[in-house]
Amino acid sequence: MFNYILYRVGEFLTLYLPFKLDYFLARIISTFQYLLSSADRTSVRNNLRVIFPDIDSRLLERYTRGVFINFGRYLTVFFKSRKLSPGFFKKNVAVEGRENIDKALSLGRGAIILSAHIGNWELGGMAMALLGYPMNAVTLTHKHKKAEDFFNRNRESRNMKVIPLGVAVKKCLEAFSRNEIVCILGDRDFTQGGIVVDFFGRPSLIPKGPAVFYLRNKTPIVPGFTVREPSGRIRLSFSPPLEFEPSGDYEKDIRAVTGIYLRQIEDCIRKYPEQWYMFRKFWLD
Repeated sequence: MFNYILYRVGEFLTLYLPFKLDYFLARIISTFQYLLSSADRTSVRNNLRVIFPDIDSRLLERYTRGVFINFGRYLTVFFKSRKLSPGFFKKNVAVEGRENIDKALSLGRGAIILSAHIGNWELGGMAMALLGYPMNAVTLTHKHKKAEDFFNRNRESRNMKVIPLGVAVKKCLEAFSRNEIVCILGDRDFTQGGIVVDFFGRPSLIPKGPAVFYLRNKTPIVPGFTVREPSGRIRLSFSPPLEFEPSGDYEKDIRAVTGIYLRQIEDCIRKYPEQWYMFRKFWLD
Protein backbone atom coordinates (compact mmCIF):
# COMPACT_ATOMS: atom_id res chain seq x y z
CA MET A 1 0.00 0.00 0.00
CA PHE A 2 2.87 2.37 0.78
CA ASN A 3 4.25 1.98 -2.75
CA TYR A 4 0.81 2.69 -4.19
CA ILE A 5 0.64 5.95 -2.25
CA LEU A 6 4.08 6.90 -3.57
CA TYR A 7 2.97 6.12 -7.13
CA ARG A 8 -0.09 8.34 -6.77
CA VAL A 9 1.93 11.19 -5.29
CA GLY A 10 4.47 10.81 -8.08
CA GLU A 11 1.75 10.84 -10.71
CA PHE A 12 0.11 13.93 -9.20
CA LEU A 13 3.37 15.86 -9.22
CA THR A 14 4.39 14.85 -12.75
CA LEU A 15 0.99 15.53 -14.28
CA TYR A 16 0.93 19.15 -13.15
CA LEU A 17 4.59 20.14 -13.38
CA PRO A 18 6.65 20.87 -16.52
CA PHE A 19 9.02 18.16 -17.73
CA LYS A 20 12.19 20.01 -16.72
CA LEU A 21 11.01 20.33 -13.13
CA ASP A 22 9.77 16.72 -13.15
CA TYR A 23 13.20 15.49 -14.22
CA PHE A 24 14.91 17.70 -11.64
CA LEU A 25 12.79 16.28 -8.82
CA ALA A 26 13.20 12.73 -10.14
CA ARG A 27 16.97 13.15 -10.12
CA ILE A 28 16.95 14.32 -6.50
CA ILE A 29 14.67 11.47 -5.35
CA SER A 30 16.67 8.90 -7.34
CA THR A 31 19.91 10.15 -5.82
CA PHE A 32 18.46 9.72 -2.33
CA GLN A 33 17.41 6.18 -3.24
CA TYR A 34 20.90 5.47 -4.52
CA LEU A 35 22.45 6.76 -1.30
CA LEU A 36 20.00 5.21 1.17
CA SER A 37 19.09 1.85 -0.40
CA SER A 38 22.27 -0.14 0.18
CA ALA A 39 20.69 -3.46 -0.88
CA ASP A 40 19.54 -2.11 -4.27
CA ARG A 41 22.84 -0.30 -4.78
CA THR A 42 24.83 -3.45 -4.05
CA SER A 43 22.70 -5.57 -6.40
CA VAL A 44 23.05 -3.10 -9.26
CA ARG A 45 26.79 -2.81 -8.68
CA ASN A 46 27.28 -6.58 -8.61
CA ASN A 47 25.20 -7.07 -11.75
CA LEU A 48 27.27 -4.48 -13.59
CA ARG A 49 30.48 -6.24 -12.53
CA VAL A 50 29.26 -9.38 -14.32
CA ILE A 51 28.72 -7.40 -17.52
CA PHE A 52 32.01 -5.51 -17.20
CA PRO A 53 34.38 -7.72 -15.16
CA ASP A 54 37.36 -5.39 -15.68
CA ILE A 55 35.55 -2.13 -14.95
CA ASP A 56 37.34 0.39 -12.73
CA SER A 57 35.65 1.50 -9.52
CA ARG A 58 34.98 5.08 -10.61
CA LEU A 59 33.17 4.08 -13.81
CA LEU A 60 31.31 1.32 -11.96
CA GLU A 61 29.95 3.86 -9.48
CA ARG A 62 28.96 6.23 -12.30
CA TYR A 63 27.03 3.45 -14.00
CA THR A 64 25.41 2.36 -10.73
CA ARG A 65 24.20 5.85 -9.90
CA GLY A 66 23.07 6.28 -13.51
CA VAL A 67 20.77 3.25 -13.22
CA PHE A 68 18.90 4.91 -10.34
CA ILE A 69 18.66 8.27 -12.10
CA ASN A 70 17.45 6.77 -15.38
CA PHE A 71 14.89 4.65 -13.55
CA GLY A 72 13.55 7.87 -12.05
CA ARG A 73 13.27 9.33 -15.54
CA TYR A 74 11.46 6.21 -16.73
CA LEU A 75 8.88 6.53 -13.92
CA THR A 76 8.49 10.26 -14.59
CA VAL A 77 7.49 9.66 -18.21
CA PHE A 78 5.22 6.75 -17.25
CA PHE A 79 3.41 8.80 -14.60
CA LYS A 80 2.89 11.54 -17.18
CA SER A 81 1.81 9.14 -19.94
CA ARG A 82 -1.93 9.89 -19.79
CA LYS A 83 -1.25 13.51 -20.73
CA LEU A 84 1.42 13.01 -23.38
CA SER A 85 0.30 14.52 -26.67
CA PRO A 86 0.94 13.12 -30.16
CA GLY A 87 3.25 16.10 -30.55
CA PHE A 88 5.40 14.86 -27.67
CA PHE A 89 5.93 11.51 -29.39
CA LYS A 90 6.65 13.13 -32.73
CA LYS A 91 9.22 15.47 -31.20
CA ASN A 92 10.89 13.12 -28.71
CA VAL A 93 10.57 9.54 -29.99
CA ALA A 94 12.33 8.28 -33.12
CA VAL A 95 11.13 4.93 -34.49
CA GLU A 96 13.64 2.92 -36.52
CA GLY A 97 13.10 -0.40 -38.28
CA ARG A 98 9.33 -0.16 -38.44
CA GLU A 99 9.46 -2.18 -41.65
CA ASN A 100 10.55 -5.18 -39.56
CA ILE A 101 7.27 -5.05 -37.62
CA ASP A 102 5.32 -4.77 -40.86
CA LYS A 103 7.19 -7.75 -42.30
CA ALA A 104 6.35 -9.86 -39.25
CA LEU A 105 2.66 -8.91 -39.30
CA SER A 106 2.41 -9.64 -43.03
CA LEU A 107 2.57 -13.36 -42.17
CA GLY A 108 -0.78 -13.10 -40.38
CA ARG A 109 0.32 -14.87 -37.19
CA GLY A 110 0.77 -11.83 -34.97
CA ALA A 111 4.17 -10.77 -33.67
CA ILE A 112 6.19 -10.68 -30.48
CA ILE A 113 8.16 -7.53 -29.70
CA LEU A 114 10.92 -8.96 -27.52
CA SER A 115 12.44 -6.35 -25.22
CA ALA A 116 14.00 -6.09 -21.76
CA HIS A 117 13.91 -4.01 -18.59
CA ILE A 118 15.97 -1.34 -20.28
CA GLY A 119 15.30 2.27 -21.23
CA ASN A 120 11.59 3.04 -21.42
CA TRP A 121 9.79 -0.01 -22.82
CA GLU A 122 6.41 1.37 -21.73
CA LEU A 123 6.87 4.49 -23.86
CA GLY A 124 7.91 2.36 -26.83
CA GLY A 125 4.67 0.39 -26.68
CA MET A 126 2.64 3.58 -26.39
CA ALA A 127 4.43 5.06 -29.40
CA MET A 128 3.57 2.02 -31.51
CA ALA A 129 -0.07 2.14 -30.40
CA LEU A 130 -0.19 5.79 -31.42
CA LEU A 131 1.05 4.77 -34.87
CA GLY A 132 -1.97 2.48 -35.15
CA TYR A 133 -0.48 -0.91 -34.31
CA PRO A 134 -2.64 -3.28 -32.21
CA MET A 135 -0.57 -3.51 -29.03
CA ASN A 136 -0.71 -5.89 -26.07
CA ALA A 137 1.69 -6.11 -23.14
CA VAL A 138 2.30 -9.03 -20.79
CA THR A 139 2.39 -7.48 -17.32
CA LEU A 140 3.44 -8.56 -13.85
CA THR A 141 0.74 -9.03 -11.24
CA HIS A 142 1.39 -6.74 -8.27
CA LYS A 143 0.89 -7.77 -4.67
CA HIS A 144 -1.57 -4.91 -4.16
CA LYS A 145 -4.46 -4.64 -6.60
CA LYS A 146 -4.60 -0.85 -6.34
CA ALA A 147 -1.00 -0.61 -7.53
CA GLU A 148 -1.71 -3.03 -10.38
CA ASP A 149 -4.81 -1.09 -11.41
CA PHE A 150 -2.82 2.14 -11.30
CA PHE A 151 -0.20 0.87 -13.75
CA ASN A 152 -2.72 -0.83 -16.03
CA ARG A 153 -4.94 2.25 -16.16
CA ASN A 154 -2.04 4.29 -17.51
CA ARG A 155 -1.23 1.63 -20.11
CA GLU A 156 -4.82 1.30 -21.25
CA SER A 157 -5.17 5.09 -21.51
CA ARG A 158 -2.65 4.87 -24.38
CA ASN A 159 -4.48 2.00 -26.16
CA MET A 160 -2.24 -0.72 -24.74
CA LYS A 161 -4.15 -3.92 -23.97
CA VAL A 162 -2.97 -5.58 -20.76
CA ILE A 163 -2.32 -9.32 -20.52
CA PRO A 164 -1.79 -10.41 -16.89
CA LEU A 165 1.04 -12.88 -16.47
CA GLY A 166 -1.26 -15.50 -14.92
CA VAL A 167 -3.35 -15.87 -18.10
CA ALA A 168 -0.63 -14.97 -20.58
CA VAL A 169 -0.62 -18.13 -22.72
CA LYS A 170 -4.35 -18.05 -23.51
CA LYS A 171 -4.52 -14.29 -24.03
CA CYS A 172 -1.36 -14.18 -26.15
CA LEU A 173 -2.66 -16.89 -28.47
CA GLU A 174 -5.93 -14.97 -28.82
CA ALA A 175 -3.98 -11.80 -29.69
CA PHE A 176 -1.86 -13.66 -32.26
CA SER A 177 -5.01 -15.08 -33.87
CA ARG A 178 -6.13 -11.46 -34.42
CA ASN A 179 -2.70 -10.65 -35.94
CA GLU A 180 -1.84 -8.36 -33.04
CA ILE A 181 1.47 -7.53 -31.37
CA VAL A 182 2.38 -8.77 -27.90
CA CYS A 183 5.23 -7.08 -26.03
CA ILE A 184 7.25 -9.37 -23.75
CA LEU A 185 10.29 -8.54 -21.62
CA GLY A 186 12.67 -11.44 -22.06
CA ASP A 187 15.41 -10.78 -19.51
CA ARG A 188 13.76 -11.98 -16.30
CA ASP A 189 11.44 -14.86 -15.43
CA PHE A 190 8.72 -14.21 -12.84
CA THR A 191 6.95 -17.57 -13.02
CA GLN A 192 9.69 -20.02 -11.98
CA GLY A 193 8.75 -21.86 -15.16
CA GLY A 194 11.56 -20.48 -17.28
CA ILE A 195 14.73 -22.14 -18.47
CA VAL A 196 18.27 -21.85 -17.20
CA VAL A 197 20.53 -20.47 -19.92
CA ASP A 198 23.70 -18.42 -20.02
CA PHE A 199 23.27 -14.66 -19.92
CA PHE A 200 26.55 -12.74 -20.08
CA GLY A 201 28.24 -16.12 -19.67
CA ARG A 202 26.55 -17.06 -16.39
CA PRO A 203 23.43 -19.16 -15.68
CA SER A 204 20.16 -17.27 -15.24
CA LEU A 205 16.46 -18.07 -15.28
CA ILE A 206 14.93 -16.67 -18.47
CA PRO A 207 11.33 -16.79 -19.78
CA LYS A 208 10.81 -19.50 -22.38
CA GLY A 209 7.41 -18.21 -23.56
CA PRO A 210 8.68 -16.26 -26.58
CA ALA A 211 10.60 -19.28 -27.90
CA VAL A 212 7.59 -21.56 -27.29
CA PHE A 213 5.27 -19.25 -29.25
CA TYR A 214 7.86 -19.01 -32.02
CA LEU A 215 8.28 -22.77 -32.38
CA ARG A 216 4.71 -23.96 -31.76
CA ASN A 217 2.68 -21.09 -33.17
CA LYS A 218 5.22 -19.81 -35.70
CA THR A 219 4.77 -16.31 -34.28
CA PRO A 220 7.65 -14.06 -35.44
CA ILE A 221 9.92 -12.52 -32.80
CA VAL A 222 11.11 -8.95 -33.44
CA PRO A 223 13.70 -7.64 -30.96
CA GLY A 224 12.95 -4.04 -30.06
CA PHE A 225 14.43 -1.61 -27.54
CA THR A 226 13.48 1.89 -26.41
CA VAL A 227 16.50 3.77 -25.08
CA ARG A 228 17.39 7.34 -24.21
CA GLU A 229 20.23 8.75 -26.29
CA PRO A 230 22.77 11.21 -24.81
CA SER A 231 20.90 14.02 -26.58
CA GLY A 232 17.81 13.21 -24.51
CA ARG A 233 15.89 11.95 -27.54
CA ILE A 234 14.28 8.52 -27.17
CA ARG A 235 15.04 5.94 -29.86
CA LEU A 236 12.80 2.92 -30.49
CA SER A 237 14.56 0.49 -32.81
CA PHE A 238 13.48 -2.87 -34.23
CA SER A 239 15.75 -5.57 -35.62
CA PRO A 240 14.68 -7.97 -38.38
CA PRO A 241 12.50 -10.90 -37.25
CA LEU A 242 14.49 -13.81 -35.85
CA GLU A 243 15.39 -16.55 -38.31
CA PHE A 244 15.88 -20.09 -37.05
CA GLU A 245 15.57 -23.52 -38.62
CA PRO A 246 14.20 -26.02 -36.04
CA SER A 247 16.26 -29.18 -35.59
CA GLY A 248 13.35 -31.31 -34.39
CA ASP A 249 14.79 -31.49 -30.87
CA TYR A 250 12.23 -29.28 -29.11
CA GLU A 251 14.14 -28.63 -25.87
CA LYS A 252 17.33 -27.91 -27.77
CA ASP A 253 15.47 -25.55 -30.10
CA ILE A 254 13.89 -23.67 -27.15
CA ARG A 255 17.36 -22.96 -25.82
CA ALA A 256 18.70 -22.02 -29.25
CA VAL A 257 15.93 -19.51 -29.99
CA THR A 258 16.22 -18.04 -26.50
CA GLY A 259 19.97 -17.71 -26.97
CA ILE A 260 19.54 -15.80 -30.24
CA TYR A 261 17.48 -13.01 -28.72
CA LEU A 262 19.47 -12.98 -25.46
CA ARG A 263 22.57 -12.05 -27.45
CA GLN A 264 20.69 -8.99 -28.76
CA ILE A 265 19.60 -8.07 -25.23
CA GLU A 266 23.22 -8.40 -24.08
CA ASP A 267 24.40 -6.09 -26.87
CA CYS A 268 21.84 -3.45 -25.90
CA ILE A 269 22.74 -3.62 -22.20
CA ARG A 270 26.46 -3.32 -22.96
CA LYS A 271 25.73 -0.18 -24.96
CA TYR A 272 23.34 1.32 -22.39
CA PRO A 273 24.34 -0.16 -19.00
CA GLU A 274 22.93 2.81 -17.08
CA GLN A 275 19.48 2.03 -18.46
CA TRP A 276 19.18 -1.63 -17.40
CA TYR A 277 16.97 -1.64 -14.31
CA MET A 278 17.82 -4.78 -12.38
CA PHE A 279 17.69 -4.04 -8.65
CA ARG A 280 18.16 -7.59 -7.38
CA LYS A 281 20.65 -10.43 -7.58
CA PHE A 282 20.16 -11.68 -11.10
CA TRP A 283 22.33 -14.73 -11.73
CA LEU A 284 21.86 -18.16 -10.19
CA ASP A 285 25.48 -18.90 -9.29
